[in-house]
Amino acid sequence: MGLLKKMDAWTVQHNPSWLLIIRLTLGICLFVKGFGYIKNIAVLEKEITTIFLERNAYWLNTIIPWLHLLGGTMIILGLFTRLSSLVQIPILLGAVFIVNAKKAFSINETDLLFSIVILILLLFFLLEGGGRLSLDHYFFKNKE
Repeated sequence: MGLLKKMDAWTVQHNPSWLLIIRLTLGICLFVKGFGYIKNIAVLEKEITTIFLERNAYWLNTIIPWLHLLGGTMIILGLFTRLSSLVQIPILLGAVFIVNAKKAFSINETDLLFSIVILILLLFFLLEGGGRLSLDHYFFKNKE
């Protein structure tokens, strides 16, 4: 039995139902953050252009909000939860270590604590998966 199947079997047996609430909250936070970036793209553009060169800003301004929207939706549904978490982790690493670390001395202007909590939850769900109440479990259970 492969490592991923062993992890899935352990997750199904040891996944309490209250983790569903945490997974839903994580997905909603990512979705809302992505929607907020789309609604006010100037905030994201300002953060990115202070760190990177101007030519990279447009590409990142386009992809980060859509990855948050798609990843948040997939985590809410519990569909490809591990993959969605894996895609979000580099974005949050950049948010924690590059964007918010520069503003860490100014408490009023930083989302450092929020970014760290989201990053920890993403790492947790990367290992844990979607759990029993997810589309991953539904599709894989019916497949077996």
